Amino acid sequence: MNDVPESLFQSELKTLPLLHRGKVRDIYAVGDAHLLIVASDRLSAFDVVLPTPIPGKGQVLTAMSRFWFNKLEDIVANHMAALSLREILADPVERSQVEGRAMIVRKLKPLPLEAIVRGYLIGSGWKDYQKTGAVCGIVLPSGLRQADKLPEPIFTPSTKAAVGDHDENISFDDTVALVGARLAEQVRAVSLRLYIEAAAYALARGIIIADTKFEFGLDDDGTLTLIDELFTPDSSRFWPADTYAPGSSPPSFDKQFVRDHLETLDWDKKAPGPELPPEVAARTSAKYRDALERLTAKR
Repeated sequence: MNDVPESLFQSELKTLPLLHRGKVRDIYAVGDAHLLIVASDRLSAFDVVLPTPIPGKGQVLTAMSRFWFNKLEDIVANHMAALSLREILADPVERSQVEGRAMIVRKLKPLPLEAIVRGYLIGSGWKDYQKTGAVCGIVLPSGLRQADKLPEPIFTPSTKAAVGDHDENISFDDTVALVGARLAEQVRAVSLRLYIEAAAYALARGIIIADTKFEFGLDDDGTLTLIDELFTPDSSRFWPADTYAPGSSPPSFDKQFVRDHLETLDWDKKAPGPELPPEVAARTSAKYRDALERLTAKR
């Protein structure tokens, strides 16, 4: 990546059919069996896509997901395909638009949930704990502070909301009702193992992964497969280990910096979202790149 990365708020590819624009990603069809996923520089907070892009963010998301998919493929299969961008985008102008921010993946059947693992008490989990002493039906010890490390990581799934809607935390029983007992147990076990291994790796490089979310799909044989992104600053909360102190929301390498800024505004957390000041966008871009360099030694 360049020192001053360019921004791409929305991709415009004419040679592939556009299937969907998500909060961050644009998804195109590549034949019947594959997809092209383009990570834009859009940023969503409180489930609202903000109008201000974060320069270079999509490149960071793509590079980091590739790193983790390769590193953790012994735990669970992932959706990456062995096709090159040149094979599916013959137009060099279109190719240059998405170079470094696109992944070609296998087309799978997504599960209707987000598999969230929390190692620390923060965000909506902290809010739920303050009200009920539990998170997603899991009762926690009393007296925990904001950002405290949990006795052990917990699996706290949520529904997968459409753009503009809010995800809702659900219990494990709700997860069983959605996907069945066998698959729910498998998703929970795989999610916890992924988090524990990645969190230990990151901590050795000065980053605490406070929590993260995974998305899974099934192939034609019913094999559980990781899809979407993996341990990125969009899907995880990254905290610098050297300044970590429970009792408040720690500084972060991810979009929590944007969330904290938005909490100071008179905004109802509904679309349209507010523009970000240039310094907030620039600082957030730098935080994303810092996380990538610490974890992968790549620029």
